[in-house]
Amino acid sequence: MVSSRGLGIALAIICLVAAPACSRRKKPDATPQPAPSVEQPAAPVTPPAPPRAAGPTRIDDKEPVPLAEDSIGDRSLDELNRNSPLRPAFFVLDSSDLDDAGRSVVTGNVEVLKKYPQWVVTIEGHCDERGTAEYNLALGERRAAAVKTYMVSLGIAPDRLRTVSYGKEFPFDQAHTEDGWSKNRRAHFVITAK
Repeated sequence: MVSSRGLGIALAIICLVAAPACSRRKKPDATPQPAPSVEQPAAPVTPPAPPRAAGPTRIDDKEPVPLAEDSIGDRSLDELNRNSPLRPAFFVLDSSDLDDAGRSVVTGNVEVLKKYPQWVVTIEGHCDERGTAEYNLALGERRAAAVKTYMVSLGIAPDRLRTVSYGKEFPFDQAHTEDGWSKNRRAHFVITAK
């Protein structure tokens, strides 16, 4: 058993050993420190849209503005796509089958491509906003592929036709109505080389 005197000596030794360590602590500065600056979070960066050739601004299936036959081949790709001689083909909800109206539009586009055999076209498959992103990408791909298959059956070389699906990412019409959605269910034609 340790006596109280022995306990006191032990405490004194501990204090003597610990005292120099305590005195080496940095004393707080009397000068006030500036408050740490609070950085405002950066505004979220929106990722850029995927590269895409400029398409026409027309969203209906009316006749395109006629271009002079002798000058159409001389126009730049931007000019051709801004006032495209190629019309979009539209689809019914959840379908990649070309109906009579769609086949008629595609047949007209084939006639234009036969006049300009050097043109290469990308067929973009688009959907309305309903359904998941995955579903719409797959449906857009089927729509583009159906149009390509039909064009090849009408005599266009497959190496002149590319396909891509954008699903619901690039709607022509932002309206959340059946009329708006019907304009977004389409195969869109972009002249990518001439």
